[in-house]
Amino acid sequence: MNPTPLEQYRSQLADRTQAAAACETLERRIGNARLAVFGVGALAAVLVFRGAEAGVWLGAGALAVFVGLAIWHEQVIQRKLRAGRAITFHERGIARIEHTFAGTGQSGLDHAPTHHPYASDLDLFGEGSLFEWLCMARTVGGEARLAEWLMAPAEPDEIARRNEAVAELKPRQELREEWALLAEDLRVDLHPATLESWGSAAPMGLTGRHALAAAILAVLGVGALLAWILGASPIWLLAIVTADLAFAAAVRERVSAVLRSVETPARQLGVLSGLMARLEEERFESPPLVALRARLGDAGKPPSREIDRLRQLLEVADSRRNAFFAPLAGLLLWGTQFACAIERWRERVGPHLPEWMDVLSELEALLSLAGNAYEQTDAVVPEILTGGPTVEARGLGHPLLPAATRVRNDLTLGVNHPLLLVSGSNMSGKSTWLRTIGVNLVLAQAGAVVCAESLTCSPLRVGASIRIVDSLQEGASHFYAEIKRLRAILDLVEEGHPALF
Repeated sequence: MNPTPLEQYRSQLADRTQAAAACETLERRIGNARLAVFGVGALAAVLVFRGAEAGVWLGAGALAVFVGLAIWHEQVIQRKLRAGRAITFHERGIARIEHTFAGTGQSGLDHAPTHHPYASDLDLFGEGSLFEWLCMARTVGGEARLAEWLMAPAEPDEIARRNEAVAELKPRQELREEWALLAEDLRVDLHPATLESWGSAAPMGLTGRHALAAAILAVLGVGALLAWILGASPIWLLAIVTADLAFAAAVRERVSAVLRSVETPARQLGVLSGLMARLEEERFESPPLVALRARLGDAGKPPSREIDRLRQLLEVADSRRNAFFAPLAGLLLWGTQFACAIERWRERVGPHLPEWMDVLSELEALLSLAGNAYEQTDAVVPEILTGGPTVEARGLGHPLLPAATRVRNDLTLGVNHPLLLVSGSNMSGKSTWLRTIGVNLVLAQAGAVVCAESLTCSPLRVGASIRIVDSLQEGASHFYAEIKRLRAILDLVEEGHPALF
């Protein structure tokens, strides 16, 4: 028999924990070896100081071994960090399945609206919320896309498209794990608005003429320097240096503006490159995912290669700060030339950044829904009708409650049964049942699986008045807050949308 998701998570957690422990042991041994080699190098230095020729060879060997150990040490550290992130990934998966996830993931409160017809009532955001239970996104954009899907019902065609994509992504557990391991601080480092704003900003004044002039001056500068070294008069070198200074002064503000503006986006694009490279490796079969993947190919080269090109430009441009290279960098107008190259990159590739970020955000939202479908073995894909209004469910339960304490019920609402009256004593589960209905409809219309034996529904706008609070800041009493919520629900109905309140 195939292992359950919980068994698979536990098995892989044990493997990753063992790998992390092995890396820890190896890291400690390499550290001790580096210390020993350092001691050998110190001994070699003493021998050299005393004039022993053997000290030179001993020192050279110690240096080579030390460098090799340093490289190996860094590789082991990176493996240990990846193993640690893998441990976290599997621990969170276990926590979601066992319903002990509260406080272990993203609460989504950054994406929670102040006023919404059901977000607060149905516990969409916050610790232990539906969002925290679902979200596996590693970027702010992916989180925002998932929050949007939960807060607004999709059209039936779009729901079907998401269901098809989720079905293909559901068994790809390896992809979800690798996605989680790509970087540790993605949520902090990757801000779609910053990248899109930089990519679409107006030109900063460096044109092809400036690039050509800088290149010509650099070639003339190198020629004058070589001529002077070979014995020619320094007058030509001085003339070129003077021209360089005059040209650099003329474009200094524009060059500085380009190099300053790229610093923050470049760090974020470095993070984005790894995600894009992983996405470019993946091969999809379902039309929705094939179409999503195809949207990365409009810039000519794969996004990861384009981004890596920018990283290389920045690394070479930063070499002008090296004290030994700075004089030659000035003669070559190093900063100006690479600022022009960076600006050309931005003008050529920048317009594609919003599209790339949109693809990334959508894939992350789909991976979250797919991961949830993988973990919830008793969940089903709902059937969305185009008619209605109707809701028919068998064995409907609240997905955030453990299976052992979850109470399931059947439900029928439609044209002939438009009203359900729920009565009972305090603490008998009335509001939990109302939330059960609402949460599953939200999941169904977001493209997720639902906690039921079966669920059939037509497109419905959900509204709720279960948890209404007054507001001192807005001067709103509880009564007035209730009236505002009811007005919002009536607005949905008056717009012509079938609603379930």
